[in-house]
Amino acid sequence: MSHSKSSPLLSTTNSPLQIQQLQMARAALGFPPPTSYFRQVSHLHRPTPPSAFHVSSSAATMAHHHPSLEILGGAKDTFLPSLPSLTRPYNPFPVFAWNRHMETIFAAFFRSTPDIKLRRECLRTQDNGSVSLDWVPGDDRVLPAHAPLLILLPGLTGGSDDSYVRNMLIRARNRGWRVVVFNSRGCGGSPVTTPQFYSASFLGDICEVVDHVGGRYPEANLYAVGWSLGANILVQYLGQESDTCRLSGAVSLCNPFNLVIADEDFHKGFNNVYDKALSYALCKIFKKHALLFEDMGGEYNIPLAANARSVRDFDEGLTRVSFGFKSADDYYSNSSSSDSIKNVCTPLLCIQAANDPIAPNRGIPRGDIQDNPNCMLIVTPQGGHLGWVAGAEAPFGCPWTDPTVMDFLDHLERGKSNGLPCTGDLENVKLASIGS
Repeated sequence: MSHSKSSPLLSTTNSPLQIQQLQMARAALGFPPPTSYFRQVSHLHRPTPPSAFHVSSSAATMAHHHPSLEILGGAKDTFLPSLPSLTRPYNPFPVFAWNRHMETIFAAFFRSTPDIKLRRECLRTQDNGSVSLDWVPGDDRVLPAHAPLLILLPGLTGGSDDSYVRNMLIRARNRGWRVVVFNSRGCGGSPVTTPQFYSASFLGDICEVVDHVGGRYPEANLYAVGWSLGANILVQYLGQESDTCRLSGAVSLCNPFNLVIADEDFHKGFNNVYDKALSYALCKIFKKHALLFEDMGGEYNIPLAANARSVRDFDEGLTRVSFGFKSADDYYSNSSSSDSIKNVCTPLLCIQAANDPIAPNRGIPRGDIQDNPNCMLIVTPQGGHLGWVAGAEAPFGCPWTDPTVMDFLDHLERGKSNGLPCTGDLENVKLASIGS
């Protein structure tokens, strides 16, 4: 989605400190920085494309990780040997490691955004809503029909222009993957054609997107990566579809998991500035399509949503009513992907940062991940929200997570291509062996 250069949040009545805080929060949530920031970083070059994927023979025998990382899960012993980068320490870029907000904001302001042209496809849903799918032009001519297909789900109000999305798109594409970005209703410039946006638990659109791309490329194995709210939606989809899921693997990044806990923390300290900035982004999308919501009766509170000063205000006035919840608290309680982990039958890698200000560490469902033979969790000591300014390409290159994500997905695709069972299938083989 495009954002205006000025904002009513940054008015002449704000103090210098308030203006600085609001600019920082807007940056962390995906808004463009002021022109002066672009001048400061105009000399920076883009990261070089990743080299061809290679796994050393020793990687197959490794089953340990560096103590700076917390790693657990029922699929740990299955996945860990294929991720050799986890044997190295997590070394955040030193300037930002001391403060989670600094890291979050730096990544949003200064991380390079790869320049790539995309081709948009508008998909009409069964309820006459619309979502936008962004593809890499020309891939049908250069990639085989069986090339693995990766669906990317950005965070709340995010889209294909976000730097973290583009970095992952480029890395996957350079490894021979077909990639599509799923822009939700109203996000990334996607039109809103009915009086309904999307929510943290509405799965109708992702079901249609997966069916659509799977039908277009029936020979390809399908995978998905989601960030923040997109990760919450993805994990709920995996749980809902369970053992009938069409995806061959998935990755969840910066997932808030427990929305009740996330909402509690969203109103503490500096997080209030994030809340105000994000509610402004939601209101901007809403006002662009306000005519669709004229004369909405019942429990809708359109003035509250249109002038929301917090995400909770927007959800109370519009979201929870649209999707049949009694209150915002009821919506958060019943839209948390932490409740879906136990039903996931698809190989799933979850990566979180222990100091994430928006996806709290205490909300991670460690017990259910540990008990599920299809899941593995990585928790880094730092990283902020969508930050992870660490690794070989820090500070301006891709997040530390990107190489690990692609190693994981490549591992799954090799297994599918070789006809090898994955995680849950292996568990069934073990049980059958025990019973024989």
